[in-house]
Amino acid sequence: MDNVSVTSLLILLGLNCTVEQKVTLFSLTLLCYLIIWILNIALIVTIIVDKSLHEPMYIFLCNLCINGLYGTSGFYPKFLMDLLSPSHVISYAGCLLQSFVIYSSVGCDLSILAVMAYDRYVAICRPLVYHSVMTKQRVSLLVFFSWFLPHYCMFMNTVTISQSKLCGSHIHKLYCSNWLIGKIACSVTTANSAVVYFNIAFYASHSFFIAWSYMYLIRMCLKPQTNRSKFMQTCAPHLLSLFTYSFAVILDLMYMRFGPRDVSQSLQNFMAIQFLIFPPILNPLIYGLKLTKIRNRILAISYNISFLNVIITWNVFHNAFLTGLIYN
Repeated sequence: MDNVSVTSLLILLGLNCTVEQKVTLFSLTLLCYLIIWILNIALIVTIIVDKSLHEPMYIFLCNLCINGLYGTSGFYPKFLMDLLSPSHVISYAGCLLQSFVIYSSVGCDLSILAVMAYDRYVAICRPLVYHSVMTKQRVSLLVFFSWFLPHYCMFMNTVTISQSKLCGSHIHKLYCSNWLIGKIACSVTTANSAVVYFNIAFYASHSFFIAWSYMYLIRMCLKPQTNRSKFMQTCAPHLLSLFTYSFAVILDLMYMRFGPRDVSQSLQNFMAIQFLIFPPILNPLIYGLKLTKIRNRILAISYNISFLNVIITWNVFHNAFLTGLIYN
């Protein structure tokens, strides 16, 4: 039993503010979480309901939004509970689960963005064979592996780190991460180090593939015979989403690199949570506003809802008016 941790509760040290600040932060956090749900659900439902959007690009986008809801569910409910509680503790198993959900979501984001880059490469560089390449079976496989592989990588990392004995109980962050659990472990196993390096290589290959795809796409766009409007309409949102994701992940990596010694607590917290704020909000906004089919569909739904509300309101007032005349 020497390799089994005896620590049952871990303490999250990232949250350090007054009661008044907690109330304000709770309201802002709850509002942010509701916005994330509303924006992503709106885009997901729009893509599912409209059969004209059942195309590879929109299917991948739907999965990107689902993954945004999945990843944020690992942080916001626990963080909201911490804002209402004087003590910020989490069980060891809960800590591992939270880290798994959040960082498997980060991996899924990169995998889905890589699949979307491949889809755009085939659509723009090889348009004549697009439908023969992006078949329903291949799209299903790409979606499956973009979810399965990141979860498998994170699962192996979680299993190996869970075998380490802990020599501390303080997590210097608003939420748990396997990297910080490894810092308070008495020793890190060789298996865990091997899994970590494998995961780094695995996601680095994703990054190189995405960079190569868009470099090739941009070079193709510079040719006069290329449909540049198609590139700007479909690839610009992907590039914006990729930039947002990269910026967010780099800040989180900077936090893990520099830790609590070199930066203020407020800046630490911002660096730690911004990838749980900006991508889940900006992704549905970017794609919803830029992609013509989605934008027109959302506007049509909004118009129909508004028109229906007007009719219902008119019927209510009309019936009330007639009822008043009858009784008078």
